[in-house]
Amino acid sequence: MRPAPAPRRKGHPVNDHPHHHKHQPDHGHDHHRTRRHRVSHRLTHLLTPHSHQTADKVDPALESSARGIRALWVSLAVLGVTALAQAVVVAVSGSVALLGDTVHNAADALTAVPLGIAFVLGRRAATRRFTYGYGRAEDLAGLVIVLTIAASAAFAGWTAVERLLDPRPVQHVPAVAVAALVGFAGNEWVARYRIRVGRSIGSAALVADGLHARTDGFTSLAVLLGAGGSALGWRLADPVVGLAITAAIALVLRDAAREVFRRVLDAVDPALVDRAEEALRTVPGVRGVGELRLRWIGHRLRAEVAVVVDGEATVRQAHAVAVDAEHALLHSVPGLTAALVHADPAPAPGETDPHLALAHHARVREAA
Repeated sequence: MRPAPAPRRKGHPVNDHPHHHKHQPDHGHDHHRTRRHRVSHRLTHLLTPHSHQTADKVDPALESSARGIRALWVSLAVLGVTALAQAVVVAVSGSVALLGDTVHNAADALTAVPLGIAFVLGRRAATRRFTYGYGRAEDLAGLVIVLTIAASAAFAGWTAVERLLDPRPVQHVPAVAVAALVGFAGNEWVARYRIRVGRSIGSAALVADGLHARTDGFTSLAVLLGAGGSALGWRLADPVVGLAITAAIALVLRDAAREVFRRVLDAVDPALVDRAEEALRTVPGVRGVGELRLRWIGHRLRAEVAVVVDGEATVRQAHAVAVDAEHALLHSVPGLTAALVHADPAPAPGETDPHLALAHHARVREAA
């Protein structure tokens, strides 16, 4: 169960704006900022535009979804052409090994479908039922991809064992070798493309799909090496290499599953937490950083943090510090699209802990 965000308390402002938030007006009051500071701040915005201004035409979260969808369409086309080219060779060579690789590549090209659906769902606005939006659909798609990789490993292993028990000669070796190289080249290109885009937009599911394409390239190489061994007269070459490729697929499966399951469990890179804390400590008015939580929702990152401010600050002044804290986070943490900033007053001598009324709730959560 995910921890609930800090409740809103009277006198303790909470700031939660989306990535493309509008900056709050001055409201006619002084936030202990000089006129020079305000002018400098505005000049900084003009000279270094950033994606969460309302003047921007494209929401970066939507743009990243569009990049993910584009990557899926491109990779689907490349894998489709690869499978078609291999099918032509299968028709003239009758190679059962190449037939299995061709069917495998065609089926794996279709793994883009659930991930594409997830990207489309992720672009939908949040509702009263799905208050965080539909970004978690990407994690479900990642699980589907992991299961597909596992099925690929099982299929490759089963085929290799079957060939060990019933070896078959490979016909038209040169044509099969060329088709195997085409399969490897197509899958490797798609793997690099998906992994690069996935890491760029922070999509663990797209990275997992790229690793899946890489395993398919290994399968194509198995066909090539097996055909070469058969050409040299070793009939068991194809199944032996198939078993080795099965082991390689299992290793890739481990890495992909670890990445996807970490994302499902709300794991983040600790370096992002360090970066967020460093950014918050540089914000004027922030006297300390309390509990900080980061979580991925699809390929979008969200933060929840409590900062300590002057206990004598007014609500408006504390809110201004919260806005500046969110602003610093949006600039400093890659992939961050929203932040929930809660302002706590600095403790005064002899003052009762303002959170004392919530202490028994915390004990209940820990016991559960």
